Amino acid sequence: MAFCGLSLPSSNQHHPHFLIVQNLSSAPSSLPPKTPRPPLSSSSVSAITITTSSSSLSSSSYSNVKCSERLPVGADRRIFNLSIVGLLLSIDEPFIKFLFFSKALASQVLELDRYTDSKEGFTLLVPSSWIKVDKAGATVLFEDSNKKANNVGVVVSPTRISSLGEFGTPQFVADKLIQAERRKESTKEAEVISVSERAGHAGLQVYEFEYKVDSTRGGLKRVFSAAFVTSKKLYLLNITHSDGLENPLDMERRMILEQVLHSFDVVPST
Repeated sequence: MAFCGLSLPSSNQHHPHFLIVQNLSSAPSSLPPKTPRPPLSSSSVSAITITTSSSSLSSSSYSNVKCSERLPVGADRRIFNLSIVGLLLSIDEPFIKFLFFSKALASQVLELDRYTDSKEGFTLLVPSSWIKVDKAGATVLFEDSNKKANNVGVVVSPTRISSLGEFGTPQFVADKLIQAERRKESTKEAEVISVSERAGHAGLQVYEFEYKVDSTRGGLKRVFSAAFVTSKKLYLLNITHSDGLENPLDMERRMILEQVLHSFDVVPST
């Protein structure tokens, strides 16, 4: 179903939940004493160690990285020592303690691989346990091995425009995306959560969106999307994950998905 240059697979097709963009050419360790508690010093956190190894990108290639920060193209692996956990146990503020533990747990357990398609000219991080599958309409698609409804997909389409700005503002594009989503027969409800813009490699204009969908096919889902235009091609990333009431999207998994979202970029020319 097409809407203002945005096209989606019909509800009766077995396509993954990502957008197909077409016809844009027609658009314009011990605990410290509790009393008194001395202030933290740089020596208190000296237990953190970071190890980095690097490897070069190749066509449709992978390299391992740990999800610990927003990683630029070319970064490979960062492994964090979690011996700081003992120190965090002494922090009284529950929220701060929870925040530190969440980030530490994500770094320890969840790993991302960098996938680069040199032919199409894009790169991104993907969960290492997700499986690459072939699907009609997708340039590349990765599915959660435990739940196929959770996926990361990229579509690359030709276009006559030179930048996303020629098509519209981030909010304008988000409105069109959500309108197209609501027109699907399987959609019961769709709502935009956030809209943003960032600079990619060499100042490339990148739009990012987050929205939630309640569908008869898969129930409640959270969708993260990113798009950019370069070399007369439109690149669209869609990350879909279940977000039901009984099994909501947790903070650690959300951090991973946002890491994937922010990693989507053009491959630097050599």
